Amino acid sequence: MTASRTAAALALAAGAMAVAMAGSARAEEVGEVTTAFKILGANHKIVVEAFDDPEVEGVACFISRARTGGIKGSLGLAEDTSDAAVSCQQTGPVTFRDTLDDGEEVYSARASILFKHIQVVRFYDKARNTLVYLTYSDKLVDGSPKNSISAVAIHDMAPTTPATAPAR
Repeated sequence: MTASRTAAALALAAGAMAVAMAGSARAEEVGEVTTAFKILGANHKIVVEAFDDPEVEGVACFISRARTGGIKGSLGLAEDTSDAAVSCQQTGPVTFRDTLDDGEEVYSARASILFKHIQVVRFYDKARNTLVYLTYSDKLVDGSPKNSISAVAIHDMAPTTPATAPAR
């Protein structure tokens, strides 16, 4: 492959990642554990990341997902497995910054050099006053049925004072 073709392929990949990340929350890594030792390159890992819902103030989510190691993983060329789990909690008073769309993407992470992403989407169950977060992987041609959900029942976050604290 010539240098110009390599540069064009990298530019295409960067553009695809930028489009996929638009409108999604940025995650910060909380921790990781090694699942398999690799002599060459990074180890296979499970990574835990945290992000705040970009359209709902007062909700934080945590996602755990596989990250492939080895030489391909170290170079960003490996395809991660579709294994992921999500857990979301109410962290304060809930405020909707805008009208919520069912199935709106709130987080996306690349799981291969091209075309595969792990995503978290949000639904609002008005009858139960609950936000439901679903994580799954998609691919240009073939996604995965592996998924995980987390439900956040929205509660009034009135602070508990010592006078109203339960007796021990």
